[in-house]
Amino acid sequence: MCPGIHHTRVTRHELTLHPGIPGVREYGLFLKEVGDAQAIRKRIMDCCETATFKDQSPEEVKRLLHMVVVGGGPTGVEFAGELQDFFESDLKKWIPDISDQFHVTLVEALPNVLPMFSKQLIDYTERTFTEEKITIRTKTMVKNVCDKYIEAESSGPDGKKQMEQIPYGLLVWATGNAVRPVVRDLMAQIPAQKASRRGLAVNEYLVVKGTENVWAVGDCAVANYAPTAQVASQEGAFLARLFNQMAKTEQLEQDLMELSEAQEQAPNQQERDKVFEKYKDLQKQLRRVKQMGPFEYSHQGSLAYIGSEKAVADISWLTGNFATGGTLTYFFWRSAYLSMCFSRKYIPCSSYDLSYADKRTARNRILVILDWIKAKMFGRDVSRE
Repeated sequence: MCPGIHHTRVTRHELTLHPGIPGVREYGLFLKEVGDAQAIRKRIMDCCETATFKDQSPEEVKRLLHMVVVGGGPTGVEFAGELQDFFESDLKKWIPDISDQFHVTLVEALPNVLPMFSKQLIDYTERTFTEEKITIRTKTMVKNVCDKYIEAESSGPDGKKQMEQIPYGLLVWATGNAVRPVVRDLMAQIPAQKASRRGLAVNEYLVVKGTENVWAVGDCAVANYAPTAQVASQEGAFLARLFNQMAKTEQLEQDLMELSEAQEQAPNQQERDKVFEKYKDLQKQLRRVKQMGPFEYSHQGSLAYIGSEKAVADISWLTGNFATGGTLTYFFWRSAYLSMCFSRKYIPCSSYDLSYADKRTARNRILVILDWIKAKMFGRDVSRE
């Protein structure tokens, strides 16, 4: 956004992970910030090293090396796949004593994982996980989290529900968002938001209902779209265009006022006619600028890594969807990652901003590619916490 325009914006970062289930915040680890990733890495290494200590009971070793991921969406599936890759490619070489005990379990309350994907890709993902020896526990809802086990309610083939305890060494929570206090406080101050529970209700232009000059995008905005990064990205791009439009509108209105005054002060009819022609041209520009429509989400498809250098993709193609999975899809997933994660998604206000953004984007892409090559050739660094 260019200087001179100041608006209040609430973004997807105004969220925290769901604390509704007892014990999640105390014992679970999350996938939100850099600190979370470091904590997960440290916990994995602590569990693996502790499991090799003498006099550990077989039950305790099994618990320490049981890695549980809660959430069968793309985030949980990708993390489970990456975790199994980390074990197969690196940990097993450095700590061979744990090779028979390390196990990853993915817990999902719905009947299947990746519910936004097509049935054939869901089946392919489940088959791949079976080959990778990752256990998928669907129709299993976590009710309580303790320091060494979770209590979950599962449904059997006959539909009968039962409670069970699932021991774990690492618990990663990859599902559920709750509103941060700053957003909750803002909702409490706006009468029109009293009926909203999941976040700030917005209109078709992403303006928070009951306010003026306050916009919300991402997970904290309730806009009848799924709370995904793809939606948030398109909402952000829409707001950038909207704010630039508002800046142009303000400038054009100011120019029209100046032309109106100039017309009144013109010394003769010929000068007044010239000013009037400019006035009409600016009015046409103003009408075109004000024609921007409401936000419309365009679904580009879904991608997810499922481990063993395989990925699944459900891509919007012409009038339908193109579903694919496998190693080639994995390379497509990586290329899409490079393209989307570090691409410039704003309109620069100056040539300096453009130059700096281009250099930063190129640098980040090169670093990511080099990191991938290093991990492929030499493996991950398991000595670092």
